[in-house]
Amino acid sequence: MSPITFERRDGLALITLSRPERLNAVTPAMVEELLAILDRLATDAETRVVVLTGAGRAFTAGMDVRGDGLGSAEDGGEGRVARVYRGMARSGELILRLRDIPQPVIAALHGPVAGMGMSVALACDLRVADPTATFIAPFLKLGFSAGDLGLTWLLPRLIGASRAAEIFYRARAVTATEAHDLGLLATLADEGADLDAALELAADLLKRSPFGLRHTKELLNLSLDASGLRGHLAVENRTQTMAFLTEDLAEGLTATMEKRDPRFRNR
Repeated sequence: MSPITFERRDGLALITLSRPERLNAVTPAMVEELLAILDRLATDAETRVVVLTGAGRAFTAGMDVRGDGLGSAEDGGEGRVARVYRGMARSGELILRLRDIPQPVIAALHGPVAGMGMSVALACDLRVADPTATFIAPFLKLGFSAGDLGLTWLLPRLIGASRAAEIFYRARAVTATEAHDLGLLATLADEGADLDAALELAADLLKRSPFGLRHTKELLNLSLDASGLRGHLAVENRTQTMAFLTEDLAEGLTATMEKRDPRFRNR
């Protein structure tokens, strides 16, 4: 059985990490399978929203530290440092792909959201969690830095540098309730209902303009790296100009005048 399950449903893609016996700990093979899925989604015009979750009691306990998960063995003359770096670089590509694909990605979280799992969750556009979810960045207790797969870039941008520093330096867990208070979660669901809440959120997003949804994600991501307001305004102006020429805008304006919900085409 594959450790990743993939399902399409009327404009939605559901990706499930499926190693519940290992709390969905991520192996190099899982990283490659996820990258292949995300590469397909990057050119999939029919899929407009993605939901990512984990089977069983956890979202994911992070990178699988057994065997070659940390590059503990030498392979083909490649030393341990080179092997570990190559594995980290491939895992980092997963973080970039989650940001780069045009579809908003919603993480449905429960149980441990640890190590690499925390980076993956924060790389998603939106997060929904139940009360069992716990964000764990234990790196400074283990002898690592907290600079793991984009984590020191992602968390400060979501909650601010000072709050991120306190969590990193103390290597402490963040409960679902605290994560919600910090603004990390779109929804704090009832226990066991994180996936249902994520699917409900996805259904709401699927009612929006396909053009607007994809380009708003792109603009949000560009804004994080923008050198200043002037340059970002130029990108926004081009996007809005293109929007004037779309069927989405025509339908949105017609629906508003007719006082009904818009019926955007799924494309």
